[in-house]
Amino acid sequence: MTRRAVVVGTGHYLPKRVVENAEFEATLDTSDEWIRSRSGIERRHFAAEGETTSDMAAKAATRALADAGLTADDVDAIVVATSTPDLTFPSAATMVQSKLGMTRGFAFDVQAVCAGFVYALSNASALIASGQANRVMVIGAETFSRIMDWTDRSTCVLFGDGAGALLLEGQELAGTNKDRGILSTDLNSDGRYKDLLYVDGGVSTQSTGHLRMQGNQVFRHAVEKLASTANTALDRAGLSADDVDWIVPHQANIRIIQGTAKKMGLSMDNVVVTVQDHGNTSAASIPLALSVGKERGQIKEGDLIVTEAIGGGLAWGAVVLRW
Repeated sequence: MTRRAVVVGTGHYLPKRVVENAEFEATLDTSDEWIRSRSGIERRHFAAEGETTSDMAAKAATRALADAGLTADDVDAIVVATSTPDLTFPSAATMVQSKLGMTRGFAFDVQAVCAGFVYALSNASALIASGQANRVMVIGAETFSRIMDWTDRSTCVLFGDGAGALLLEGQELAGTNKDRGILSTDLNSDGRYKDLLYVDGGVSTQSTGHLRMQGNQVFRHAVEKLASTANTALDRAGLSADDVDWIVPHQANIRIIQGTAKKMGLSMDNVVVTVQDHGNTSAASIPLALSVGKERGQIKEGDLIVTEAIGGGLAWGAVVLRW
């Protein structure tokens, strides 16, 4: 028998404000067609004034609890993946813990930018496998609209805000790749590529900063590294791309998503795509896509899913799980 981290609840939250591509035409040398053709993005959501990352994370977590038929008292730990926390400290996760009314257990943040949710899932799976926690709420939440340079048309049109959550539960299963739950993970990083995607400010530099990206270079790394990490994770689970029901990728750019699927030998019919409606929500994009995919009726119990993401660092990784 093997202790697996099984998904028992999902939820997501998107801010009320929807920003269509055409809204940028008034202030930037861009157009709806230009944005769509290069990214696949049609619209995104921006957080309201005063609406924070922990606010959105708590709402997504509340919906995941309702989906599982459980309460905050049933949760042992909260892991929040974010690069845009409310404050330098304490963690956004402890704020979510308070907002949920959870007074036991523990909570912490994980920061791996767009790969954050994959890193958080891996950590949560290890906590459950080791017996340190039985139920872990894993949340990806971001307010990237707060770190945009609104004069840079190559970046500010790409990102959005939102949150998604998965509730994982430890279950004793057979120990084969037919089990439900997280079957394998693969995590990677290479700090030599920091300058490809970063924010040019922070606490120790005493500035807030804005997101900076060398888009062409990020694209070049993304397709190769995403396909490689996905195949490595599948191999660790004793599976192959032929076994995959759904790729649920980081929703950064439709061309990256298409290129990765092609490199893995899979059809876009096997890919959950939400980038057109959400933009790039960084660490929130995978849990948002998982929750929406379930809501749409695409993802069903027993489906084999591969999630993969790459972000600043560079940091990248993949998780193989059976729904």
